[in-house]
Amino acid sequence: MKTIKTFCMAVAALMGSAALHAQLTLPAVFSDNMVLQQNSKTPVWGWGRASEKIKVIGSWAPADTAFATVASDGSWKTSIQTAPAGGPYTLTVIGDETKQYRDVMLGEVWLCSGQSNMEWTANQNLVNKDAEIAAANYPGIRIFHIPRKGAKTPQNDCDAQWTKCTPETMRSTSAIAYFFARKLQQEMNVPVGIIVSAWGGTPIEVWIKRELLEADPILNADCPLKEYPWWPTEQGVLYNQMINPVIPYTIAGALWYQGEANHERYNTYGLAMRTMIEGWRSDFGKNFPFYFVQIAPFTYNAQGNTPALLREQQEFVTKLVPNTGMVVVSDLVADVKDIHPIDKQNVGLRLANLALAETYGLPLKDYKSPTFNSITVEKGKAVISFNDAQSGLMCPDKKIEGLKIAGEDGKYVDAEGTIKGDKLIVSSPEVKNPVVVTFCFDDATEGNLFSKAGLPVAPFRSDRVVTFFPVREK
Repeated sequence: MKTIKTFCMAVAALMGSAALHAQLTLPAVFSDNMVLQQNSKTPVWGWGRASEKIKVIGSWAPADTAFATVASDGSWKTSIQTAPAGGPYTLTVIGDETKQYRDVMLGEVWLCSGQSNMEWTANQNLVNKDAEIAAANYPGIRIFHIPRKGAKTPQNDCDAQWTKCTPETMRSTSAIAYFFARKLQQEMNVPVGIIVSAWGGTPIEVWIKRELLEADPILNADCPLKEYPWWPTEQGVLYNQMINPVIPYTIAGALWYQGEANHERYNTYGLAMRTMIEGWRSDFGKNFPFYFVQIAPFTYNAQGNTPALLREQQEFVTKLVPNTGMVVVSDLVADVKDIHPIDKQNVGLRLANLALAETYGLPLKDYKSPTFNSITVEKGKAVISFNDAQSGLMCPDKKIEGLKIAGEDGKYVDAEGTIKGDKLIVSSPEVKNPVVVTFCFDDATEGNLFSKAGLPVAPFRSDRVVTFFPVREK
């Protein structure tokens, strides 16, 4: 019965869509001021009268006209080759009537999603807020800000439009996305488009296509989402309304800042991230880079050390899912009792440096935070080696904070740490034969161990197993 009902609803939706789009229409992501991904075969799609002939012309190469025919369900789709970065251009779509979009730029397009720290705007608060707002005149940065709304079924459009970056538009959109775009434009001198799709307090499951969750027995079983009247919590509802309407618009990559809402279900978070990333890549038809922010220190007062275990799962994503990267922001927190650190500038900068180095191939050095690699024991002391610490480690204080050590009895005590080049030597007179070392592996310890480039060392426990399952609780 449920299958029949679902089928009937789908047929009704198709018929309604065909009737609704009898006139030539494109989704909102095509508008004046848009940025199209440069040097790409980028899809253009919409709706119209069945059998209507469609032509799509970009003024950067008028001879390269693309063609389509409207199908019986009222939909059409084609693709057009874009040129190297530049503009302004026009994009003209001709059918029974003509649509022309002006001030179209060719450049780099990034999807920016997650919960409140990605959604956070200058209107809410920001380091050096007034000066940053006043300086936000970047006409080469374009913003497509999708409003917060959920849907039970996948939607093909949303209520948004591309706008130029001005102090007024910057102040009401994602600060991290803006600072990321600003750095990219400054370094690459190309237009940058940011598609902002974020909603504070939301769990990752609402951003994943529902059928992908239902097809996975682990994720489907581990999804007892809490019901909040002010947040959407049903599987897939934000994917349906805040991601699907821009699929398959060509993007360069995606940014993600989320996880705070999932720490109590940390043990499936890595799997959920992988499912979401692979699902988005499949739907957009591109194995794009996916860069994300490890959740910051905060006094969760959590049971079972769940925030630390979720951060660990986030790091595992970079090791188990190709073409992903993580930035650590544990040093950017002014108050661990505030889950929304207001230094969004450096978060955007670190994400941008990751993209500049790994997506665009700029010769940047030391743009990653050091992460745990291995532990050995020498003469009663633990020697910790790191990834991405080639230039060495440093601590601005006399004592390295956040270190604990344990022997075979599993009893942790505070430990002393000394730096030896790119190695960390950890010991305690209370532990003669060390087995395990942890660093900032709790809710809110910020730590003061850095690479020589000034990037914080990621929290870790040395007895971890790099896998999404099983996860051992401490």
